[in-house]
Amino acid sequence: MKIIGTGVGLPRLRVTNDMIAKYVDTSDEWVSSRTGIRERRIISDETLIDLGTQAAKEALAKASVDIADIDLLICSNVANSYVTPSLGCIIQGKLGASCPCFDINNACAGFLTAMDIADGYISSGKYKNILIVCAEEPSRIVDWTSREACILFGDAASAAVVTVGEGLQKMRISTKSMPDVLYYKRKLEYNPFVTKNEEGFKPLQMNGREVFKMAVSASVADIKKVVEDTGWKMEDVDMFVLHQANLRIIESIRQHLDLPEEKVPHNVERSGNTSSACIPILLNELLEEGKIKKGDKIVFSAFGAGFSTAAGTYIWE
Repeated sequence: MKIIGTGVGLPRLRVTNDMIAKYVDTSDEWVSSRTGIRERRIISDETLIDLGTQAAKEALAKASVDIADIDLLICSNVANSYVTPSLGCIIQGKLGASCPCFDINNACAGFLTAMDIADGYISSGKYKNILIVCAEEPSRIVDWTSREACILFGDAASAAVVTVGEGLQKMRISTKSMPDVLYYKRKLEYNPFVTKNEEGFKPLQMNGREVFKMAVSASVADIKKVVEDTGWKMEDVDMFVLHQANLRIIESIRQHLDLPEEKVPHNVERSGNTSSACIPILLNELLEEGKIKKGDKIVFSAFGAGFSTAAGTYIWE
C-alpha cells in the first residue's frame, strides 16, 4: 500500500492562548511553556462535514483520482454532532461517492489504524483505491471553564488516498485498557426503564501525568519495535512523523531515542492536538514544503485514549 495524495481542511478562526485567557485562568506563557502550543484552529461558522469534505477533495485532486474510482471510504472520528448516520456516510454524500464507507474511533491513533485496515483490504485484492478521512472537533468535548484540557486541542480534518504499492513496510497497533486516564463520557437519552445510577457524565477528563508517561513509553517502544521488525537501524530513518499532542511529549520521545531535531518535525505550536488528523496534516505540510522525497524512510507513531497506540514504517514512493 502507498499514499498517493493528501489533503487538509482547517477552520478559518485562529485562536491564540491570549484569546483563551479571556475565558479561563491561563496565559500565553503558562500554556506555551507547558505544551509548546501558541495557537490552534477552532470551528466557528463551518461544520466538521465541511472540513472533512474539503480535505477529501484536496487529497483526491493531488492523487489525480476521480471520486468514482474510490472503492472504500474510511472515516476516523472521535465525536461529532451525528451519532448516526456515520460521519463518513455524510461526507460520502457530499463527495458524490457511491463506495461503501464506515467510521472508526481509535482516538489519536485513528489515522494509522485506518492505514492498517486499508492495507489489509488492498493486500487481499478486494479494493484498489481507498480514501481515508480524519475529521476531528475536540473543542466540543472539553470543558471551556477549565484550562486543563481546552488549551490543548484544535479542530481540523485531513485526508489521504491510498492504493496498491510497496510504501508501507510494517505496522504495529496496540491497546492497553486504561479508560480512567483519558475519557469523555456523554449522557444518553432518558429511558423510563433504566434503574442503574448513571451519574458521572463529564467533558473530557485527563490525568496529564499518566498520559505523558504512557505516551512517551508506548511511542518509544512502538518505534523501536517497528524499526527492528523492518530490518532498519534508527539512523536509517529520514523522518519521524509523530502525533502532535504536546511539544514536551514529542521532545521527550526524541530524547529517549537520541534523534536529531531535524528528523522530528512538529507543527503543534500552530495547530494544537487535532487527534487523528494530526499526522496527515503534518505529512501534508512536509510534502508541500519538499521535505519528503522519493525513497525517504519514514516512521509514524501515534497514541491516544484507550490507551491505544500505533506505529509504522514507510518508504516514500
